[in-house]
Amino acid sequence: MGEFELLARIRERLPRTSARLQLGSGDDAAISVPGGATATSVDALVDGVHFRREQASLEQIGRKALATALSDLAAMGAEPGEAYVVLGVPADLDEDGCLQLLDGLAELAAATGTSLAGGDLTRAPALVLTITVVGHASDPEHLVTRSGARPGDALIVTGELGAAAAGLLLLDSASEDVPRLMHPYGHISLGTSEPLVRRQLEPQPRLEAGRALAAAGATAMIDLSDGLGGDAGHLAEASGVGLRIDASALPLAAGVAEVAAAAGIDPLQLAVSGGEDYELLAALPTEKLEQANAAVSEAGGLSLTRIGEVTEGEGVEIRLPGGELLKATGFDQLR
Repeated sequence: MGEFELLARIRERLPRTSARLQLGSGDDAAISVPGGATATSVDALVDGVHFRREQASLEQIGRKALATALSDLAAMGAEPGEAYVVLGVPADLDEDGCLQLLDGLAELAAATGTSLAGGDLTRAPALVLTITVVGHASDPEHLVTRSGARPGDALIVTGELGAAAAGLLLLDSASEDVPRLMHPYGHISLGTSEPLVRRQLEPQPRLEAGRALAAAGATAMIDLSDGLGGDAGHLAEASGVGLRIDASALPLAAGVAEVAAAAGIDPLQLAVSGGEDYELLAALPTEKLEQANAAVSEAGGLSLTRIGEVTEGEGVEIRLPGGELLKATGFDQLR
């Protein structure tokens, strides 16, 4: 496999570019004419840290790399624009494997209107994908940060929680003689396990929901990549407020309680600490809830669940049905 021959094959497979992108991959730099405001984020996925090649197809790995980066744009309420991909290629990945990764990236790029504008290719000791994404808004004030939550705001989440963490439990517990999407918990059906594993391997960036929440008046927003407990703490700290969350209100995905019980884990703890749901946690004025519900449902068919409120003070309080507090933790990849 030669670098330049592979790059040529990659360019042939790239989806069409947007009107903002005047010059894409193939030159020393891309040229874009964004207009308005831009939001830029960088995300990296490393084999053995964020995924395992034996658990996912190369297409799924490529797709997930772009999905996790785009989720940051969703949390800002931005429209996706351009993506720049750095691929670190290990010795045991051939040219066809690299193209399979690209196919996963390109599929999601086409589905979300994202232009794969360029990047870089290098040898690496393990498979690494680093993706820079650029999102757009007509005005900086239309982008939502983590720092605007105010006491009295309602706390909401999109979709359901815990599915990705339960899916990872199933993948990690599977042995070599158990087919993919199966598990050692014999009483759990394939119909229950398959959607959970898919949520782990094929996350969905909530781009439409993010823009709908921004338009509906969300004061602060963050995507749930590291778990509700950890990410809620980031939002609280950035906004200088406290967050009070009712654990009984958390919308658990179907099958999470079943998998958690089989693994000997509290399902609420799994949903709060597991991470990789890539749903959105947002604060917004209570009088905007009905508008936000309608907008998010119309934009992406998702539901919103009110899980708590913003308070004076600091930190995150997650209260269990019996009154006890659930420790607010999240994933920390350096620990």
